[in-house]
Amino acid sequence: MLLAGLAAVALVRYFAVGQAVGAKARQLHALDAAAYSGALVQARALNMLAYINRAHVGHQLAMAHLLTLGSWASLGAAQSRQLAVGNPPSYLIAMLFGAEHGAAYLAASRASGLEALAHSQSGLAQAYAAHDRTVRETLSVVQSDIVQGLPQARWTAMQAVLGANYPEAPAGRFELRVTEDGWPGYVQAYAPRRPAMRSLVLGAAALYRFLDARNHTASNAWMVDARCVGRRHQLRRRGATELDDLGRWQSIDTQSFHALRSNRWIGCYHREYAMGWGWIPGAASQTMSEAHVDDPPHDFSEQDFWRWVRDATDWDIASGQDNPLANSKAAASRPQWQGGGLPVYFDVAEAGAGVPLRFGVALRHPGPDELVISTASAAEAFFQRPQERADGRAELPNLFHPYWQARLAPSAPPAQTEASQ
Repeated sequence: MLLAGLAAVALVRYFAVGQAVGAKARQLHALDAAAYSGALVQARALNMLAYINRAHVGHQLAMAHLLTLGSWASLGAAQSRQLAVGNPPSYLIAMLFGAEHGAAYLAASRASGLEALAHSQSGLAQAYAAHDRTVRETLSVVQSDIVQGLPQARWTAMQAVLGANYPEAPAGRFELRVTEDGWPGYVQAYAPRRPAMRSLVLGAAALYRFLDARNHTASNAWMVDARCVGRRHQLRRRGATELDDLGRWQSIDTQSFHALRSNRWIGCYHREYAMGWGWIPGAASQTMSEAHVDDPPHDFSEQDFWRWVRDATDWDIASGQDNPLANSKAAASRPQWQGGGLPVYFDVAEAGAGVPLRFGVALRHPGPDELVISTASAAEAFFQRPQERADGRAELPNLFHPYWQARLAPSAPPAQTEASQ
């Protein structure tokens, strides 16, 4: 009887230990699932931030194309007006620079009225403003909401997973706590002038020929003036779509006939005849970087061109390669498109470079016989490319590529956990 009693006590004790071990294993599996779900929320949030940053780039490219269309429309409309008054005449352009240039100039007659496309109330301008509003009032706001709301979203996901593993427990009543958290300060809002966003936008813009520089110079074949041997009349086409230092787009397109002249006062120089012009700044406060004056004369019937240049400007009409008079006319007739330039965006902070986004959790939950069981787990969101870069270089974690994934991580030792608290 004594042996039977001892065996019964051992069996009961063994059964109780088995129940505690089973409860411990169940709780650990549930907490691991919850931690992994929290890391998955982190990875999805980081990937969403990356997708929004790439959407920022897409909207900037659309805005650059719209500005370029506007400046091209202004150029064509101005050329049609100059063609109509014969300043300069189309036959002169064809004679000096070839039939193709003459035909192109004549084709400008079909661009009459296109200046309406560049007006501040045109469809192009409204589409440009709509892209800018989407960037600032939707995408930037969503990014801020994601960054601010991630801890709560992660907490809600972990509570939901624990509830699914313990359907008998009251919903949301788990004694769960975060023991370490790498989220605070892991991502940071950056000004648009930071090179990361700017270089990505410019790199994407370089893929589109429509946004390339539009520069071409044609010269006549024969000598013009014995005092200017080697110098020729020139037909200069200039154009560029650029991002200024403050992250604002602008597009300028000009074309001018530069007739070679000479006199005893200044020697050989080019007398510019503006044939077409258009400048669309992406913001009302932008200034033109090219050589220009704000209020150019309508014509030079009362003063020689070279005298006016000498007295009113610092232009180089002897050896310069620009269209400063056409630039001036473009600046004087510019429309007012509304935009704000590159937006504020989020990226991984310098402190988080090369480090996964990790957090640790601990759970206390009642077990058998009113025994409280404590478990701990940890998980992280990490950045990993699906394949090697073409240049073979390593890539630090960033919020421009959506390559964030989730995994469980080793729990921190007690000393580290207490220090993080």
